[in-house]
Amino acid sequence: MVRGLVQCTCHTGYRLTDDSKTCQDVDECAEEGYCSQGCTNIEGGFQCWCVQGYELRPDKRSCKALGPEPVLLFANRIDIRQVLPHRSEYTLLLNNLENAIALDFHHSRELVFWSDVTLDRIMKANLNGSNVEEVVSTGLESPGGLAIDWIHDKLYWTDSGTSRIEVANLDGTHRKVLLWQSMEKPRAIALHPIEGKIYWTDWGNTPRIEYANMDGSNRRVIADTHLFWPNGLTIDYASHRIYWVDAKHHVIERADLDGRNRKAVISQGLPHPFAITVFEDSLYWTDWHTKSINSANKFTGKNQEVIRNKLHFPMDIHTLHPQRQPAGGRNRCGTNNGGCSHLCLPSNKTYTCTCPTGFKKVDHYSCAKSLDKFLLFARRTDIRRISFDTEDMSDDVIPLADVRNAVALDWHDKDGYIYWTDVTTDSINRALWNGTKQEVVVDTSLESPAGLAIDWVTNKLYWTDAGTDRIEVSNADGSMRTVLIWENLDRPRDIVVDPTGGFMYWTDWGANPKIERAGMDASNRIVIISSNLTWPNGLAIDYETKRLYWADAGMKTIEYGNFDGSDRQVLIGSQLPHPFGLTVHEDKLYWTDWLSKSIHSADKLTGLEHHTLAENLENLMDIHMFHQHRETVHNPCSVSNGGCSHLCLLAPAPMASSCSCPTGINLQSDGKTCTPGMSSFLIFARRTDIRMVSLDIPYFADVVLAVNSSMKNTIAIGVDPKEGKVYWSDSTLKKISRANINGSAQQDLVSTGLMTTDGLAVDAVGRKIYWTDTGTNRIEVANLDGSMRKVLIWQNLDSPRAIALYHEMGYMYWTDWGEHAKLERSAMDGSDRVVLISNNLGWPNGLAIDTAGSQLLWADAHTERIEASDLNGQNRHTLITPVQHPYGLTLLGSHIYWTDWQSRSIQRADKNSGANTITVRANLPGLMDIQAVDREKATGFNKCSKRNGGCTHLCLPRPNGTSCACPTGILLKGDGRSCDDSPETYLLFSNRVSVRRISLDTSDHTDVHVPVPELHNVISLDYDSVDGKLYYTDVTLDVIRRANLDGSDMETVISQGLKTTDGLAVDWVSRNMYWTDTGRNTIEVARLDGTSRKVLVNNSLDEPRAIAVFPSKGFLFWTDWGHIAKIERSQLDGSDRKVLINMDLGWPNGLTLDYDTRRIFWVDAHLDRIESSDLNGKLRQVLISPVSHPFALTQQDRWIYWTDWQTKSIQRVDKHTGRNKETVLSNVEGLMDIIVVSPHRQTGTNHCGANNGRCTHLCFAKTNSFVCACPDEPDGRPCSTISGYVPTSPAKGASSTPAPKRFPKPPTDTPHRGPPLVNCTDKNLNAEGCLSTVVTAPHGESLHISYVIGGVLTILAILILIAAFIIYRHKKSKFAEPGVSNLTYSNPSYRTSTQEVKIEASQKPPIYNQLRYKKEGGVDGGYTKEKIRIVEGVCLLSNEELYWDDLKQIKPSRGGLHTCIRTDTVSLQASSASLDDGETEQLLQEEASECSSITTLTPSAITPQRHAQHSLPDTGWASIRKPSTESEV
Repeated sequence: MVRGLVQCTCHTGYRLTDDSKTCQDVDECAEEGYCSQGCTNIEGGFQCWCVQGYELRPDKRSCKALGPEPVLLFANRIDIRQVLPHRSEYTLLLNNLENAIALDFHHSRELVFWSDVTLDRIMKANLNGSNVEEVVSTGLESPGGLAIDWIHDKLYWTDSGTSRIEVANLDGTHRKVLLWQSMEKPRAIALHPIEGKIYWTDWGNTPRIEYANMDGSNRRVIADTHLFWPNGLTIDYASHRIYWVDAKHHVIERADLDGRNRKAVISQGLPHPFAITVFEDSLYWTDWHTKSINSANKFTGKNQEVIRNKLHFPMDIHTLHPQRQPAGGRNRCGTNNGGCSHLCLPSNKTYTCTCPTGFKKVDHYSCAKSLDKFLLFARRTDIRRISFDTEDMSDDVIPLADVRNAVALDWHDKDGYIYWTDVTTDSINRALWNGTKQEVVVDTSLESPAGLAIDWVTNKLYWTDAGTDRIEVSNADGSMRTVLIWENLDRPRDIVVDPTGGFMYWTDWGANPKIERAGMDASNRIVIISSNLTWPNGLAIDYETKRLYWADAGMKTIEYGNFDGSDRQVLIGSQLPHPFGLTVHEDKLYWTDWLSKSIHSADKLTGLEHHTLAENLENLMDIHMFHQHRETVHNPCSVSNGGCSHLCLLAPAPMASSCSCPTGINLQSDGKTCTPGMSSFLIFARRTDIRMVSLDIPYFADVVLAVNSSMKNTIAIGVDPKEGKVYWSDSTLKKISRANINGSAQQDLVSTGLMTTDGLAVDAVGRKIYWTDTGTNRIEVANLDGSMRKVLIWQNLDSPRAIALYHEMGYMYWTDWGEHAKLERSAMDGSDRVVLISNNLGWPNGLAIDTAGSQLLWADAHTERIEASDLNGQNRHTLITPVQHPYGLTLLGSHIYWTDWQSRSIQRADKNSGANTITVRANLPGLMDIQAVDREKATGFNKCSKRNGGCTHLCLPRPNGTSCACPTGILLKGDGRSCDDSPETYLLFSNRVSVRRISLDTSDHTDVHVPVPELHNVISLDYDSVDGKLYYTDVTLDVIRRANLDGSDMETVISQGLKTTDGLAVDWVSRNMYWTDTGRNTIEVARLDGTSRKVLVNNSLDEPRAIAVFPSKGFLFWTDWGHIAKIERSQLDGSDRKVLINMDLGWPNGLTLDYDTRRIFWVDAHLDRIESSDLNGKLRQVLISPVSHPFALTQQDRWIYWTDWQTKSIQRVDKHTGRNKETVLSNVEGLMDIIVVSPHRQTGTNHCGANNGRCTHLCFAKTNSFVCACPDEPDGRPCSTISGYVPTSPAKGASSTPAPKRFPKPPTDTPHRGPPLVNCTDKNLNAEGCLSTVVTAPHGESLHISYVIGGVLTILAILILIAAFIIYRHKKSKFAEPGVSNLTYSNPSYRTSTQEVKIEASQKPPIYNQLRYKKEGGVDGGYTKEKIRIVEGVCLLSNEELYWDDLKQIKPSRGGLHTCIRTDTVSLQASSASLDDGETEQLLQEEASECSSITTLTPSAITPQRHAQHSLPDTGWASIRKPSTESEV
């Protein structure tokens, strides 16, 4: 303090004035940052306050938003994420996105919207990530910003590619271009719907920030200085400010809402800021360079923090909080959309009704329903329109799907369709002008459809094709297509039609460019302009001045002339870089230009008044003006189609019209009617379709056979010219089908037993169809409807392919391209077979017989030749070489035709010299077989025409006559003419989805499908020779059914209470059936119709499988492959049960009885052998060992037959010696049961054979007696166990003991009325209604003996239980080994449960399989190591392949069938002695279900220790083959 001077000071809140003496109140509110939001100055201080939705914090200066914690929502290109700013918690909202840039949200509707600049779409989803939908999918190029009006429910976006700001409803409807003038590269956008304002940044050549009303009015610039890349933009609604980032100046700035008080907030540490948002007192922004989200104080720029870094690519950012979309604003449009018909957009204080792009307003509120006039133009991947009803001239995309490369366009005002061609999909398409009802009109035999014109008078479509060099016409829907002009065309381009004069005009820019004219029916063709042309592109007709206009991209001019080419004038001769499309409307000419990427207009008479209508449009193509005022012209085709049977076309005067026929069909001499169809034609297969090329007409055009059904891989083809039917084979669908030549009446003829039908031939004379099958290696024949099918040749075939017939000579010829390629011949009944040619052949594909020249022709794709010989294979010579890769071959008249895979074409040459090769059709991938047909040619004499050659079934030609034959498997009778309907002795076997028959009467052993319907998973079979019915179990449906062998009368006999019926046996004498149920561990019996069902055995069963009956002996036999495998026997009533064999057994699968030698035979799939013993289990002997994985077996004559899962085959062996092993049938997936049907098998009788032993329900025969029995459930009929006695109904109130309920009783329609029924059994004979006298069955034992037997059985049962308990404890102690841990399987049941089940090795649940370790000195001495033992479980239920060599170490544990365990989460510490890591992993990771009963593990990586030689499945294919460049067809 200076001495003598006085200094004044003021209190807080005041400051000294200039006189240094007086104090003045400080206005704190004038300075920033004192208060968050509102500030009121008071004398000596200030007061802060907050706007609605916020509250003052305890510091009395800052405001806190009411509501939940704020969340930062940001786009990250590949996903959209949320982050909590204060906790940095980070969650994913949407992922797998392409390139998400801009985003916004709608808080009250809980929606998030984003734009994707790779897909050029705007999308929306719920805020929880669900329900993703497209909102805007067309007409976007680079949608870099979007904003939501949360009050009026509108979506606004910027597009820097189209230089527009657009608006639409939240679902994308009523889309409107809002701002388009003086826009360069708009980017960020922000809305203030409370004020009705829209703000955006533009980083074009003059960067600026602008605002306008939300209806587009009152547009103003806020800032246009010191800006370069203004990227992000946000509004602070509480503080009435905007904030933006500039990535080039590395700054964050702010200003008032009108642009005043602009100030930099942060100007350092901003490498590349992109988007910004504000909340409370903080700014948050994303930065491309640091890949982070940052924050700072919004007033000072201080307190900078990184919220989250190391992001993928942070883009737009928003604060997700209700206060960022404050509810304070009034919805100006109210509840009724402001009365507007379409869009209601808020303006400053009011609102405006506006219309979608292009639609004009008809009054203050309403928009026009449709467009009067618009310019339609194609742009490769979209088709757009520019409306002339509004002043903005904005282009609008028509919402079409899958436009790849649109070139030509036209329109039809009558039905409102627009038509366009697509040169990528080679199709002509149409849709209504609003994008609905889109459909393909023509999509076959097009190569480059570049010009299109509509005849609006007769509704015809005309088009040019620069690939095929044709001009074609069809009805507007694509029907009745025909070729108009095919000669002297060289790259035709645009086409226009003039229905008023009946002419069409087209440009051709080939070697000699020209403009031509012809009648619309192709008459009177002339060249009208041929000089001074380079690339004549667009054509247009001016009907007013009768002039033709054209644009030439080479001359860079637009010219015109009269309709005949006279008075040619250049209209515009400069400044045209590359004109393409051209159209005339009223007094203007419009054209597109490839190079300037723009659409132009000029005066059509002077060429002046040149305007650019649209710019920056890539790939501009054709252009047309759509309007409602096309000229109406007299239509001569309107009355009865001009008298034409098919097409009526306009023609120049004086004709006015003429008739035409669809492609390939000729007009008859009357000039009006078309012939019924092609008479001479080529027909060829192309995998997914069949096409025809007419030879009646002077050009080659292919027409698709319009069949309703889909084709997957059509290979061989044949034609019956007599009925006009096409036959074809499809090797993927495995069918032979036929249809009429017009595509109608399609039917499948053969749909079973086919694999790869490579060759097919129709014997039109003898009315038969022949085919070769490379998969089954057979040649077969059938009637034309597929009936009476017979295998003709089955031996020594390797890969038969093409087949050809010579009915008159009685010969058939075929090629075989197997290991030793050859060409063979036999009689048409399969006899007299000879190899004609076997040397110098590679892949003999096509084959044809020249009957006129008596020669044989074939095509070889390996030697690349077409060769010929005489009909005996002599005089062989090469016709044509080289040919690239011939496949099908045919001949007609003096020409041969063939398909070529490599050149993808059909070729023709002279048949005698091989000269004059021409291409019939090119550019046809997937070509297969080809046939040439002449329907006029006489078919020849049918040798079998007279009374079918005297045959009852098949009559087949031979060189010197005919022979009779029977369908496959049936022997011809001694008279040499007649056949039975089925074989006498045959095998029946099941393979899950089919039941098939193999005749044992004939030597070919061909399997024939038995047409039983609705098979899902058939396991067990038996046959009842008395009624001729097949009985079978289906474990998918859990039923037992029966049917006749012709598939008729299929009925379900047992439909409930079944779990897994593995075994089934019919007692043909007593009319009972027996079955084992592995799921319920029972053996049950019922009458053959399913009534009187009774459980016979339900104790001491572990995994019962096969079952067999011996009716004349009264015995029942079954196998059990549970813990202790055994084969048991009992009486037919389940009594006198006896274990026959329980030593040295693994998996006793199949079981059969030899009734002649009285022995049982069984297969053991674990010990790999087939064994037999006598009926008491004695005299046991091994018949054959080893066998791979036998499942079921049967016996006939001296043979034992069995099915084998591993080799997928049926084998047989001599039952006495075990020698002479043969494969009966190979390559059958999923083989199950097998039985023999023979008149000698089901013989013998017993006491139940006559009149059911006079029992009321069940009769069970014993060795020399029988017993009657009652079902477990009373069935409404009184039952007695006494033969010949039927009890009466007791009086009311009588008591009776009901049978114990074992399964739910099927519901009956009516309740039982009247007194309860009584079962008169030994126990309740004294009940009322039963006689007191006991009538015993003949040979019956007295009562006390049965008591003795009962006592003995009880003691036995107790002993067995004790033994089982000891064994169980013994095994349990073994399980507790230290190296064995538990297994966790998820989804243990294939039907119901999905929860995880943990299976402890020590606890053994009754129905789940386990993998378990067990030390065991095995039977073969090969099981000394600790080995993994896996249940053989229900692969019965699964359809996967089974490679059983891998499971040789396996022993079953307990498991019910239906428990397919998916090994998804198996945890297993395997002991090292068992499997190495790879094998364990393989075993556990196989997604095959481990099912109970027969497991389908397919661990193909595990090498078996025993059957090393079987490491490859025996597929029946030769393993070494020629280099196979030709794909297996």
